[in-house]
Amino acid sequence: MYLTQHTDFGLRVLIYAAVNDDDLVNISEIAGIYQISKSHLMKVVTALVKGGFLTSIRGKGGGLKLARPAGEINIGQVVRCLEPMVLVECMGDKNNCLLTPDCRLAGILSGAAQAFLTYLEGFSLADLVNKPTFRLLYRVDSDNQAARL
Repeated sequence: MYLTQHTDFGLRVLIYAAVNDDDLVNISEIAGIYQISKSHLMKVVTALVKGGFLTSIRGKGGGLKLARPAGEINIGQVVRCLEPMVLVECMGDKNNCLLTPDCRLAGILSGAAQAFLTYLEGFSLADLVNKPTFRLLYRVDSDNQAARL
């Protein structure tokens, strides 16, 4: 099992916003840091705003910030919001599998997905932001002051 790129990017956006929680961040700088397409990132950010994980501030001087403290943003909830969790065809809307009436695979996989999400619910965004992450997303200037990239 793997997460879609959409969810991966969503988690990266949240990590970046958490590390830079004193400032507003924007899609262009996030795209530059992670070398991600801005257009794809806009879709991800839209989902994070709709999900209540980010706040978007419009206008000159606007940008993005966490909607609540990193310790209150649950990773399992983020993944539930961004990830379709359609592991096999019969779990989705376009089911044409002939085995569906008698198959038990979807139920087993659904249980496994729930266990996966339940495990992720034991972690917050704050658990993902540590000193090595901080060092990667910030740089130190000549006065030993942290400066945004």
